[in-house]
Amino acid sequence: MSMKRTKQRTYNFRDGDQPLALGQKAREPGKTWAQWTEGQPEEAFGAYSLKTRYSKGQLVSHPTFGKGAVIAIHDSHVEVLFADAKRRLGHAMA
Repeated sequence: MSMKRTKQRTYNFRDGDQPLALGQKAREPGKTWAQWTEGQPEEAFGAYSLKTRYSKGQLVSHPTFGKGAVIAIHDSHVEVLFADAKRRLGHAMA
């Protein structure tokens, strides 16, 4: 006597995409570095400092990485989008 087994469903995801969990919203594509910095005056970019508390959308000027925009806030780190890459930098805790 043989047992009938159902075939497992396979998914073809591109570029590492994963299925969304129940109740999870799809991510909207974020702005590019050029969209954040285009047309902004030099005065809009504040000097980066570990002692400063940053908010999302704030523009920073880093001595090594150049101009960037804060795209995400974590407890003791911020994600900053620079021209060449996205980087995690420290910032002051509230």
